[in-house]
Amino acid sequence: MADRRVFDLAAGSGLCAIAALSAGASEAAGADVDPFAAAAMGLNAYANGERVAVVRRDVLDDAAPDVDVILAGDCWYDARLAERVLPWLHRARDRGIDVLVGDPGRRYLPTRDLVELAVYDVRTTTELEDLDLKQGRVYALGPV
Repeated sequence: MADRRVFDLAAGSGLCAIAALSAGASEAAGADVDPFAAAAMGLNAYANGERVAVVRRDVLDDAAPDVDVILAGDCWYDARLAERVLPWLHRARDRGIDVLVGDPGRRYLPTRDLVELAVYDVRTTTELEDLDLKQGRVYALGPV
């Protein structure tokens, strides 16, 4: 991530944008439609001594931002969202932007479009997930 400009799609808490900055990204922005997520991003960035530009709107009808990397984490839990996210990510990739996808195996994950890069065991809570340990996978968006 060193010296790369990063955009975190559906950023939630901003964790990925913050991690990218901690790994040397030159700048990071996070987008989320949830006002609580947007507030959390700013607070979490501040708590970690980082600065994340917060985008508080749906960006999927816009062109991809002028960045080097787009991170799309856990965007595949809803069919309507998945149908909008994948074409947007393809358009970004076609413009030369690297696209990384993180996912714990959601139902609408488009595995045929992805190249698996890494697998991690992730602890969670059964209040949120069906297991207390899930496997999170990181993918690159491959060619069409």
